[in-house]
Amino acid sequence: MSTAPPGAEELERRVAAFLAAHDPAATERLEFLRARFDAGLAWVHYPEGLGGLGAPVALQHGVDVAFQRAGAPSNHPEAIGIGLGMAAPTILAFGTEEQKRRFLRPLWTGEEVWCQLFSEPGAGSDLAALGTRAVRDGDSWTVNGQKVWTSMAHEARWAILVTRTDPDVPKHRGMTYFICDMHAPGVEVRPLRQITGEAEFNEVFLTDVVIPDEHRLGEVGEGWRVATTTLMNERVAIGGRAAPREGGMIGVVAGLWRDRPELRTTGAHEELLKLWVEAEAARLTGERLRQQLAAGSPGPEGSAAKLAFARLNQEISGLELELLGSEGLRYDDWTMRRPTEVDFTRRSPGYRYLRAKGNSIEGGTSEILRNIIAERVLGLPGEIRVDKDVPWKDLPK
Repeated sequence: MSTAPPGAEELERRVAAFLAAHDPAATERLEFLRARFDAGLAWVHYPEGLGGLGAPVALQHGVDVAFQRAGAPSNHPEAIGIGLGMAAPTILAFGTEEQKRRFLRPLWTGEEVWCQLFSEPGAGSDLAALGTRAVRDGDSWTVNGQKVWTSMAHEARWAILVTRTDPDVPKHRGMTYFICDMHAPGVEVRPLRQITGEAEFNEVFLTDVVIPDEHRLGEVGEGWRVATTTLMNERVAIGGRAAPREGGMIGVVAGLWRDRPELRTTGAHEELLKLWVEAEAARLTGERLRQQLAAGSPGPEGSAAKLAFARLNQEISGLELELLGSEGLRYDDWTMRRPTEVDFTRRSPGYRYLRAKGNSIEGGTSEILRNIIAERVLGLPGEIRVDKDVPWKDLPK
């Protein structure tokens, strides 16, 4: 006889009991986080034994707030977003029981950082054109290729990796998905310095990297289906984050407007009002999307959230520089760093403006997302694709 998943009152009781047994002020941070995972209070909607209790995902926010109010230590989601938002749901959907139990807890606690080895110099927007090869050798695979725009590769212990395993079939059908050890021989990480001066991204070279078959996610040749799950979760993670009213970039510029009346103009006022309304509409749409996710897996709607996020960040950061005039042109520091997180709100206006340019590229370009929305949300006719049935090896390179 099955037990009904816990509701809000039951979760509230469990959180209170956990905090009574694990004083946040007296418990070592990592010990606290591991215990919280084991108690099923990490991802409450995940299965029991994997950080959850099988509860509705909509109840996660209340659990997180209760822990925050109690002063509980954080797993710093801003620094491990790729693991939380992309690797974890993919492992949950396609991983073996052994993979789930091996990887999910240290992923959630932040003991093991993850990165994403998807894009390549010749396969960015058209990810299915990727050429990194994985060749089977008994119970392992040998991987050779190059990946690019890899956030957190310089900190990562593990990576989610998509490869080409069969060049004789059309591009979407010859791919296989792996978990890659970033400390394995043959993995080389090189920084990519950005327009901000920092090297948040990297390029990764894979030379005769051996991956055991037990680190494969999904069936051989089903890499595109597995990768699609990752990408859908990625777009929700980027564009559909929970935020209070005036959270994020719009709050920064609204605060500037209130604090610096000498910067105000009639035209800037109209633009700020327009962007404020659009940001609030995007926030509420994101909230509705999160509620819809409580009933199932993310779909193409996440592409709209990510598209709106990118456009608004760029327009709002541009307005901030217009308000500041020459003051906004000063850039604080061009020192080459390799940061562990992206933080728009606590950086300078110049950084915000420059870094926002990447928002329309990362996580799927805005052009590709518009195609997804047109075809999979609005039901418009798809673009003509002449390479759909052509073997990958016969495509122009």
